[in-house]
Amino acid sequence: MSLLKDILYKVAIEAVKGSTDVAIHKLDFDSRKIGSNDIFVAIRGSVSDGHDFIEKAIQLGAVAIVCDTFPEKIEKEVTYVLVKDTNTAMAFMAANFFGDPSQHLKLVGITGTNGKTTIASLLFQLFQKAGFKVGLLSTVKIVVDTIEYKATHTTPDSITINHYLKEMVDQGVEYCFMEVSSHGIHQKRTEGLHFVGGIFTNLSHDHLDYHPTFAEYRDVKKSFFDHLPKTAFALSNIDDKNGQIVLQNTTARKCSYALKSYADYKAQILENQLSGLLLKINGNEVWVKLIGTFNAYNLLAIYGAAVELGLESLEVLRLLSDLESVSGRFQFIVSATNITAIIDYAHTPDALDNVLKTINDIRTKNEQLITVVGCGGNRDKTKRPIMADIATALSDKAILTSDNPREEDPDAIINEMEQGVAPQNYKKVLSITDRKQAIKTACQLAQPNDIILIAGKGHETYQEVKGIRHHFDDMETIKEILEQLNK
Repeated sequence: MSLLKDILYKVAIEAVKGSTDVAIHKLDFDSRKIGSNDIFVAIRGSVSDGHDFIEKAIQLGAVAIVCDTFPEKIEKEVTYVLVKDTNTAMAFMAANFFGDPSQHLKLVGITGTNGKTTIASLLFQLFQKAGFKVGLLSTVKIVVDTIEYKATHTTPDSITINHYLKEMVDQGVEYCFMEVSSHGIHQKRTEGLHFVGGIFTNLSHDHLDYHPTFAEYRDVKKSFFDHLPKTAFALSNIDDKNGQIVLQNTTARKCSYALKSYADYKAQILENQLSGLLLKINGNEVWVKLIGTFNAYNLLAIYGAAVELGLESLEVLRLLSDLESVSGRFQFIVSATNITAIIDYAHTPDALDNVLKTINDIRTKNEQLITVVGCGGNRDKTKRPIMADIATALSDKAILTSDNPREEDPDAIINEMEQGVAPQNYKKVLSITDRKQAIKTACQLAQPNDIILIAGKGHETYQEVKGIRHHFDDMETIKEILEQLNK
């Protein structure tokens, strides 16, 4: 049990009604999870407003309420804390409640449109191979040393983050690598955390359903670097036109990585094959098992971060050569009839363009490239025609299908995608709403030596239709179909 006044340390309080000398069991922003002696934090969300559930939280046992507007009905035995922004308040309170765990390990945040999961996951893998106890907070999973938990958001809420960081500290974890999304930054989920480093990957078209403009999306990412302490490092991809912008106002130690520009960490691609990459990093050659230019950038960010964190450069190169690809990120299998099937999470125009260009760089052009791609429902609609344009322009055949339609009509999403197909590419396109049928059709069209790319869902093992999640795994599905066709 902690005292409310201790949990409120560093919170910008505007007014208090009641005593702060109250013993607290836990804090939560979900009124359904409130119990005796808990704090309820009223968060204004996009779907519901926590202020509407203050009374319910008190009935369930809340002894303290944190809100940005006092409710009309004030209970004498309850303490009410008025703050300007409940998201920010909750972040500081969560850090205080769990003993400020980010101060007791080395936390590195990775932000950008593409590459966050790969960089965070491979840094976790590299530091584990180097003999450290490591933590991971990613889109794919949360890991505390050797214990895995399922992830629900790219950047979890601040209570969940601090809960897992506390667990990491208790388990003796020394380093934690964390994906930092624009939603997470904007909703103050990373406030109150102590980062020893930040990595910027790139910025491209995404999340414009949430951010009103691309400039705001960029500035939210930049604000993460603005808040890094002087003792931290800020590592940025300066081949991206926003790479210098995100570093403009940071007081952290600025460092850069690039394939094309002069940078602190520089790489050349000497060979790019389906079996891997031969890179020259800061003058030293290294063979890695990952594929494509986008992975050359990811590996360079990993190399730079590891060196900034104090690992010896030649040891980092040795560890890089041993890294395995991340689930759903350019994972491939080869069938008995020599059809190569690639699964990739590419769900933005830039990511899809990168993956298709990588495949086109590697292939001989004597085979077909068949792409299966969809776009998510209730998300940024403006990228739908762009995704279809890229898929049809860079493939021999493209099958437009469902991703996670969520609450939208999947056929309407596909219709919006079709608007982006250039007239010269009409004959290349099939539209098949059912994702399994789309993958099966791609397999039936494929001849020996052909390549099938299934883009958009990657590591996900579900498909969300009308608010219900059904089991669906791209890799599982294509393996099953290819085996059936080979019989």
